[in-house]
Amino acid sequence: MAVLVTGALGQLGAELCRRLGRQAVGVDLAVAAEGANYPTVSSDQPETGRFRLERLDLTDRAEVLRTIRRMRPQAVINCAAYTAVDQAEKQPELARAINALAVSYLAEGCAEVDCGLIQISTDYVFGGQPLGRPWREEDQPSPQNVYAQTKLEGEQAAAAWTKHIIVRTCGLYARPEDERAKNFVRTILRLAREGRPLRVVDDQHCTPSFVPHVAEAVLFLAGFSGSDTPTRWGGGSATHSGIATRTHWGIYHVTNRGQTTWYQFACEILLLAGLDVPVEPITSEQYPALARRPQYSVLDTSRYHALGGPPMPDWLSALGEYFR
Repeated sequence: MAVLVTGALGQLGAELCRRLGRQAVGVDLAVAAEGANYPTVSSDQPETGRFRLERLDLTDRAEVLRTIRRMRPQAVINCAAYTAVDQAEKQPELARAINALAVSYLAEGCAEVDCGLIQISTDYVFGGQPLGRPWREEDQPSPQNVYAQTKLEGEQAAAAWTKHIIVRTCGLYARPEDERAKNFVRTILRLAREGRPLRVVDDQHCTPSFVPHVAEAVLFLAGFSGSDTPTRWGGGSATHSGIATRTHWGIYHVTNRGQTTWYQFACEILLLAGLDVPVEPITSEQYPALARRPQYSVLDTSRYHALGGPPMPDWLSALGEYFR
């Protein structure tokens, strides 16, 4: 039995597939040919960590249900999402089709074959007035842009099936070997090396999170332990202890620990990269963005850590791992 991972060419989806190795069937709309093998980005053993990769249009209900019926997976981990936050304001129906309707199709399929659904969500569902503490799972979401609203609708769609886990995370950045990855760290490094002026908002508080850490936590929540691909972030062999009996269904916040602002994060990136480049702190009002961002979206991870999963390092230690 396989694990179906959607968004397999994205940052988190690719990392999960690498760790699951041959247990994973990755699906992504960008895949040109079915059955293609996609190798792990970083491995001394070229065959280790390979997984099957297929094309799947998640907005096609019939295709989604047909795929789940054919595979009858142990679990579905949905990493696919419309993540262009500003563009979502111009394409709300497309964002909703991917972030919400597609999740309802996955939930329907999972219910039909009786497997768990792990839905990856976002800190952006919290956009309201801060409570003076990190957001907890039971706090009322308050999305303030189309992307956040559609991701919240995706959570609700996933929760329609009893055996669901919703993982909210924040500011993902993949391991440096993942050259396809698009994230804040790579953007800051590219702009700095191009000699471009750096102006970064300093009034949005969050917790950027290193993908290998988040992937380990997601696999733990899904009932897996270990990794099929020995790396400096994990090793051994992936084993499954039975998602239907071991897992606590519901919502979990999974990020690195602590909090920072995007400006402070940018400064640490440049410092660790050995780049002496000035960065100007600016306010959200000075940053020309179509969609409104949360001023405070730090997530409380106590519920996850209470389960005894792999501990999440603080964000600064995680960034140090990225550069090491």
